[in-house]
Amino acid sequence: MNSLWHGFADMGAVERDGAFVVARGAGAYIFDQAGNRYLDATAGLWFTNIGHGRGEIADAVAAQLRTIAHYSNFGDFTEPATQELAERLSALAPVPGSKIFFTSGGSDSVDTAVKLARRYWHELGRSGKTVVVGRRMAYHGMHVAGTALAGIPGNREGYGRLMLDARTVEWDDAKALLALIEEIGAERIAAFFCEPIIGAGGVYLPPEGYLAEVRRICRDHEILFVADEVVTGFGRIGGAWFASSRFGLEPDLMTTAKGLTSGYLPMGAVFVAPHIAEPFFAGGVWWRHGYTYGGHAGAAAAALANLDIIEREGLLDAALRLESSLRDLSVLADHPRVAEVRSGLGAVAAVQLADPAEALPLVKTLRTHGISSRAAGQGAMQISPAFVMTDDQVVELVEGFTRALG
Repeated sequence: MNSLWHGFADMGAVERDGAFVVARGAGAYIFDQAGNRYLDATAGLWFTNIGHGRGEIADAVAAQLRTIAHYSNFGDFTEPATQELAERLSALAPVPGSKIFFTSGGSDSVDTAVKLARRYWHELGRSGKTVVVGRRMAYHGMHVAGTALAGIPGNREGYGRLMLDARTVEWDDAKALLALIEEIGAERIAAFFCEPIIGAGGVYLPPEGYLAEVRRICRDHEILFVADEVVTGFGRIGGAWFASSRFGLEPDLMTTAKGLTSGYLPMGAVFVAPHIAEPFFAGGVWWRHGYTYGGHAGAAAAALANLDIIEREGLLDAALRLESSLRDLSVLADHPRVAEVRSGLGAVAAVQLADPAEALPLVKTLRTHGISSRAAGQGAMQISPAFVMTDDQVVELVEGFTRALG
């Protein structure tokens, strides 16, 4: 009998077949309890950017916990590590001078951005702007607002109407956003949420010019542009800290998590452009929002050490190398069980199966060939490795997929 209730799982199947227990990790590999080694194709859940088993992170966290583990960031409280991290992130921000609001993870960051977007317009005397817009196939976490905002109907099934003022448009057509604006009026729309690369919905790269076009539409119609960089942030876009920097998006708000600590501790952060923060920093306004563990000092120490490693080892460039190397997966597109391979932007790729029903069985088959992957979207096998994955390990990845596909 298994007491652990897994997320996104058929627990009857887990009870029947047992869990896949990951006992340890080293670099781009993970190991089960029997010591079997697997190439980690997904870096955990998109997050282990620097690879597994980094003692430097553990040492930094241990030193912080011996000083003070955490206090709170409510009111005027904070800790030195949290302050230092906020200043460091602000210096990396796509919009200079951004304020940093810490959360406990990506879902927290998205819900924070939803509330902040609405509250911002309220402070400007335009409280009718409450509608938030997402895209089909997009994923924005699993809190109520993020679930309602995202474009994955299966994730909303069985919950009833989660949030009235959430709308969805087509993922790859900027004109679909324009059509919604014409339908309901820009005076009602608070924000448009956009993953630069659609992640959990199946790894879909933006069409040429799409990001610049939707950014322009939002600016022209006074709609906040929220870049959801929970997946693409902190280097996964390749060659830059953020997709917003690489593509010059200048987001009003940017949601992050995962790569902030490389998953060594839970933490997220919302980057708030100066003009959005201004009404709240002018004095006299309380924004009654926050999380007990937002800006956790131990997590901040992990994040600072993580950023040090990324900078010292040139891992932004390593992710850009993977952008090119992962194109080697394209040879799988000729296999009859594969519909297409999506790659070519950032350290991400997807092997789209012709029959989506084959995805979950293939996850287990891949393990027998030394590869750990997972299903994303409708029958897509997720590839999002640690930036330390070598080109030889990419070859190992392709060979493992080839054997598993048969």
